[in-house]
Amino acid sequence: MTTNAHAKYFQPDVLSRLSKLELRACRVVDGFVSGMHKSPYKGFSVEFASHRPYVPGDDIRHIDWRVYAKADRFFIKEYEEETNMRVHVLLDCSGSMAYPEQPLPSRMTKWDYAATVAASLAHLLVHQQDGVGLTLFDDTVRTKLPVSSNPGSLHRLVQCIEDHAPRGSTELTIPFQQLLSSIPRRGLVVILSDLLTDIEAFTQSLQRFRHHEHDILVLHILDQDEIDFPFTDRTLFEGMEELDVEILTDPQSLRASYLAAFQSFVSQVRSACLDRGIGYAMLSTADALDVALTACLSSRMRRRRSRA
Repeated sequence: MTTNAHAKYFQPDVLSRLSKLELRACRVVDGFVSGMHKSPYKGFSVEFASHRPYVPGDDIRHIDWRVYAKADRFFIKEYEEETNMRVHVLLDCSGSMAYPEQPLPSRMTKWDYAATVAASLAHLLVHQQDGVGLTLFDDTVRTKLPVSSNPGSLHRLVQCIEDHAPRGSTELTIPFQQLLSSIPRRGLVVILSDLLTDIEAFTQSLQRFRHHEHDILVLHILDQDEIDFPFTDRTLFEGMEELDVEILTDPQSLRASYLAAFQSFVSQVRSACLDRGIGYAMLSTADALDVALTACLSSRMRRRRSRA
């Protein structure tokens, strides 16, 4: 990972404020917890949980050499104490996340904004000794990093983001079904996406996660242009996921209908989440990252305390 990539996604002003917050699951999560989180496990200090494939940066002290002797592959022994809370960050890398295609120096694309949010959350979680994994998806699972609480995993996470550029279409049913089958224990699932997909399919996907008793937080990432529709001159709109779509129009003539449709879309997404007890927050790329994340996580902490 380059120094520039590290500085790009781990911004000191964001991380310094987030370090004072705690990201906690609202529901009981699997894994032994000593202090910070609730847990269904009682009376154990360290207990073996499972194996996972070794990745560079893992502590070699946790390699299971007996398994290596049989399988000729390295596997890490995970313990409940090391996985207080298991967080799965699902990051949308479909083509629409690349908007705007030519951002100003002071303006992030939705992809860069969402990726920085993902990296900041991972930094926070690892430094409070929780485990975090990353999955990139569009209409399928593009790549997946296992849950780890090792600080070295942060470098792999950022490198994974750097190695992938937004492309393809958004379709949540297939990738989310693939993910469900690979998450063996309850945990916190954080979804970062512009959610420009079929709302009914999205709702069904959320229901499946809830059926498996995962806690879910949806961070709805949108560009300010999508929220305000500030266009005035005659404009050619081009599809970013359906590349053959082009519409030349006078934006002022359709601004009112666009904003009504947009508000209906956001309302449907919000209702799909809140009606199922799922955390939801809309983040605009115009919002300062540290302010947006601090407000989102502080609100989450207040809701959790009100339920306690």
